[in-house]
Amino acid sequence: MPSSPVRVLPTKGPITPRDVTAVILAGGRSQRMGVDKTQMELGGQTLLLHVVEALYPLAGQTIIVTNRPEELPLDKLPDDIVVTTDEVAYQGPLGGLVTACSHVENEWILSSAADMPWINADIVNYLCAQCAEHDVVIPVGPQGPEPLLALYRVEAIEPAGRKVLTSGRRRIVAMFDELDVKEIARSELEAIDPGLATFFNINTQADFSQAQSRMRKSSHDEVVDAHAELSDVHEECTSPKKVRVMSLLEAGRKMPSETPITIYLNGVEIATVQATATDIGDMALGFLLAEGLVSDRSLFDGLDLDAKRGLVYVRSHEEVPLDLIHGTRYVTSGCGKGVTFSSLGHARGIEPIDSDMTVDAADLHEWMSQLATRSVEYRQRGGCHSCGMVIDGELVLVREDIGRHNAVDKLLGHAWLEGIDTSRSVLLSSGRVSYEMIVKAAKSRVPFVASRSAATDLAAEIADELKITLAGYVRGGKAIVYTHPQRLIDTTR
Repeated sequence: MPSSPVRVLPTKGPITPRDVTAVILAGGRSQRMGVDKTQMELGGQTLLLHVVEALYPLAGQTIIVTNRPEELPLDKLPDDIVVTTDEVAYQGPLGGLVTACSHVENEWILSSAADMPWINADIVNYLCAQCAEHDVVIPVGPQGPEPLLALYRVEAIEPAGRKVLTSGRRRIVAMFDELDVKEIARSELEAIDPGLATFFNINTQADFSQAQSRMRKSSHDEVVDAHAELSDVHEECTSPKKVRVMSLLEAGRKMPSETPITIYLNGVEIATVQATATDIGDMALGFLLAEGLVSDRSLFDGLDLDAKRGLVYVRSHEEVPLDLIHGTRYVTSGCGKGVTFSSLGHARGIEPIDSDMTVDAADLHEWMSQLATRSVEYRQRGGCHSCGMVIDGELVLVREDIGRHNAVDKLLGHAWLEGIDTSRSVLLSSGRVSYEMIVKAAKSRVPFVASRSAATDLAAEIADELKITLAGYVRGGKAIVYTHPQRLIDTTR
């Protein structure tokens, strides 16, 4: 069976919003408003839901801290949002932050008040990019420093916050004397959010009236952009909502590309794969390599592409095994209707990988960050997965596709074509790792597979048998190692 998960201790370095736990502070008394302002409706939905819709698509985890959990609209919240109550009620935002520290999965917290309806995703991204070697990253808004929309390193602020609360103080800034605080100048923020609407919060009836006026007058495009990827989360909500219908031109986004690609080997049609029509020659070779239809690079005789019709013709002096061509096809859990001819029994017939290579946890996080930076298709279109290959400590290859397995095929196919030795490489994936991806890695003798997302139980079982190190959730200063953890080391201990 796979080894027990091993958590790698946090390391300092730049982060992305997916490495962050968003903590929405909704535990205040709303004394100046006179009513629970988090449940007041603005533009057809409550203030709290505005904040949830802004932060949930961005963060790796979302927590709501409240003293009135029974009043939350649980039927309208995503199932994986954590709802908790203050350890000690009504100790202010600092009390909520300290409470959240006991529930976070990530190294960093992005705090937010529950009454900030126009949080800009680009502001959040910018704050995350400033995190290296600091304990707090705090923007300076129109009213000065904004501790209610700031980033906090958990291991630093939990003890400092508890110390301040014990002294009887409740202000977040009271703990800053003991922390490394980086302020983000107002001018930097205005370059991203010219009106600084992100920092508008609603404390009084006058504020609420101003927000209503703004909502009526503003097209608030930035809000639509930030929330687009969450649109399907609330499809089952029973209460009516105002929905802005946009054309693709108005949204200003490109669509991910999906094309049927048919692969031929020596004139025999092997398979048709739904894929993104880039690097399709590499993909065809990776697919054939993983299926065992090609293996000897010296017998490869070339390939021809008909990109317009989505056809790839591979020539090899290796014969096409008829039993594999006409064997059972298995629909995998990969995106894009991936197919594989190989059964699980075939996978378990692969020779296990004996490798003494080791990977430093800090390096693994850095490579995963580089993978995100170099994922151009995802940034422009969304809806794509990316895979990377690390050799000798460098991210040397990156491939993208609508299907996770296709991206792996593109990566490994290119390595095989170019004669790259992958026996001491690390395969990175942005998406879930399923068993056929482990089989593909094993066919190329890759000893280490890591993802910023999850791995399936069957993937872990196969990886354990084939002696492949499998790590998941490589983000937020941690990694969960499912199999063969001896290859992942933490030099900061």
